Amino acid sequence: MDNIWFQSALWMALALVAALGSLFVTISAALFEIVVGALAGSTVGLPLTPWIDYIASFGAIVLTFLAGTDIDPHVVKRNFASSVTIGLMGFFAPYLGCLLLARYGLGWPWPEAQIAGIALSTTSVAVVYAVMVETGYNRTELGKIILAACFINDIGTVLALGLVFANYNVYLVLFAVATIVGMAILPRIVPWLFKRIGGRASEPEIKFIFLVLFVLGGLANLGKSEAVLPAYLIGMALAPFFLKQRELQGRMRAICFAFLTPFYFLKAGSLIDAHALLAGAALIALFLAMKMVTKFAGILPLTRYFKFDRREGMYTTLMMSTGLTFGSISALFGLTNHIINQQQYTVLVTAVIGSAVVPTLIAQLWFHPHFEPLEEDA
Repeated sequence: MDNIWFQSALWMALALVAALGSLFVTISAALFEIVVGALAGSTVGLPLTPWIDYIASFGAIVLTFLAGTDIDPHVVKRNFASSVTIGLMGFFAPYLGCLLLARYGLGWPWPEAQIAGIALSTTSVAVVYAVMVETGYNRTELGKIILAACFINDIGTVLALGLVFANYNVYLVLFAVATIVGMAILPRIVPWLFKRIGGRASEPEIKFIFLVLFVLGGLANLGKSEAVLPAYLIGMALAPFFLKQRELQGRMRAICFAFLTPFYFLKAGSLIDAHALLAGAALIALFLAMKMVTKFAGILPLTRYFKFDRREGMYTTLMMSTGLTFGSISALFGLTNHIINQQQYTVLVTAVIGSAVVPTLIAQLWFHPHFEPLEEDA
């Protein structure tokens, strides 16, 4: 299928099928898109062209930025200890568990075992945020705590990948400095600027945000980092502004969920190779089980300590057990740098994608907590 419009039609048809299917089964459209992408990739075959890769990557960046804007700093301050502790445990428990499994259970060399531990240590901000927006749970205090814990978790993953395997150079320093400067000055500039240029059909505010994300993404690429990291940080820095600008946030969210993220989630599902899945099913199941067991062993007792009720504790633990963006990035990093081979990559990335589906499905079907929006959203 070389016709770009037929390719577009196929991808959008699959996105529509997932959206309609989610209405009948009452689970997240993002989760449905992953499943539909996996089925389509194994049957009709989805064309992964450069323009599709670009849209999928841009979707991940914008979705991650929006997740950052939904982190209420007042809620985080009130629940700082629980957010940080759950986030750190969400990283260290599966990292050590999967690292030791790969090294001593499977006999992988240390560098390969480290890639396995890092890839499976993640929590998927993209999946968690998409699910919470679709269910309205992003407007609850617990939802904001989970989003903050996801950020802490994934910062651990990024730092581990960077400290162990990073290519330290001047571009990495430039990227770090630019991100810090952006976080410092944008909260001061954006309210003043948007007051003067906003409210127009050409949406200059959104174009400005996209410009910032593109520049920082380019610097991240030069520094051998990932564009989703500064997107999350800038989103968090601008969260107080966006909490007062729900209409602007809603317009960006409409662009993201209607067009960008379906490509991201469908592509993630299409990366599951049916033959490789069957061939490495035992290893995939082993890694997925280890990730979920260690997440539960580390996080669930903490939810009890911080006095979450049983249902909220299970929901938090399951959502923190997800993985997608940084997990697949870490596995791909290992493959492209010849640390792991193709078979190991397939096992790891399939386990990562499986962690986007299995715990999310369980959480949505059996442990969704009672919905109580925060007062300012009620």
